[in-house]
Amino acid sequence: MRILVVEFVTGGGMPPDAPIPASLAREGDLMLHALLANLLEVPGVEVTVTRDARLPPLTSPVRSITITDPRESWSLWENLARQADGVWPIAPETDGALERFSRMVEASGRRLLNSRTDVVAVTSSKAATAAVLSAAGLPVAPVWRIGAVAADGPPGNGPWVVKPDDGAGCIDTRLIRDHADWRGWLAEADRSGFVVQPFQSGTSASLSMLCRDGRAWPLAANRQTVSLSGDRFSYSGGIVGGMALSPDLSDLARGVAAALPGLFGCVGVDVIIGTDGPTIIEVNPRLTTSYVGLWRATGLNVAAAVLDLARDPPVPPQPVTRIEPVLLTLEG
Repeated sequence: MRILVVEFVTGGGMPPDAPIPASLAREGDLMLHALLANLLEVPGVEVTVTRDARLPPLTSPVRSITITDPRESWSLWENLARQADGVWPIAPETDGALERFSRMVEASGRRLLNSRTDVVAVTSSKAATAAVLSAAGLPVAPVWRIGAVAADGPPGNGPWVVKPDDGAGCIDTRLIRDHADWRGWLAEADRSGFVVQPFQSGTSASLSMLCRDGRAWPLAANRQTVSLSGDRFSYSGGIVGGMALSPDLSDLARGVAAALPGLFGCVGVDVIIGTDGPTIIEVNPRLTTSYVGLWRATGLNVAAAVLDLARDPPVPPQPVTRIEPVLLTLEG
């Protein structure tokens, strides 16, 4: 099976007129190398990747296509996708990148080893995701679009969290403590693409799971390291498998998959675990940073499990019977 893997940041997706941020390149390479290690263990799999010429070349035994001009990346990716049997994108939802890539693969007629374009379109918007999950009766943090609450401010007296509606990670995510903070934040810049949520106190965590056709196979519950410096949040890793995969969390994973049946393959769900249980913050319809530690944490070759789920009929993954917590750090 010929598989094209495109990690967006390191594979040609970044603008040509500015250096690639070192932190993003490091995170992208961590995910890329973890996925390649899994795929290269699967008999009969041949892997092609693209690589931005501004970064060191890959040493993995894969076919690597160097991209010298990122302005040509999309046309190259489309050509390479047509030569592959399956395509596995690792891309952010920001600016529609993951949705555009997914749509391109579906149009090529090749197997998309990721969630369907329609569900990527929903989960690329935090407001749309919250609406779907709330309608399904799941515990999700309310989300208000800035345009709907800008005049009077969001409900309540704060604190709130503001972030881009299509953001990834903690980029541009801020804590707004009261209405004075709200007015100051609004005045700083154009906030039309942002949303606001009530601040949720508790433990930051994520669920790693596999999905197909409305079903979920929970793999691990991960403790996230999310820091607040002043009013800015940052994500620096965490412990993969660092929390018990409780019945409540497993039920939550299955509820998300049922509400968003287009989810496929690797999926991450960010939650806050408070005194009343878990609250969903967002759904990532793709491989996430936690993937880096999943093989070691669970003993499961997750990429091989995704390929099995892509079969018709699908072959469900074996249950995870033990967890070895894995420390994941994005710093240094």
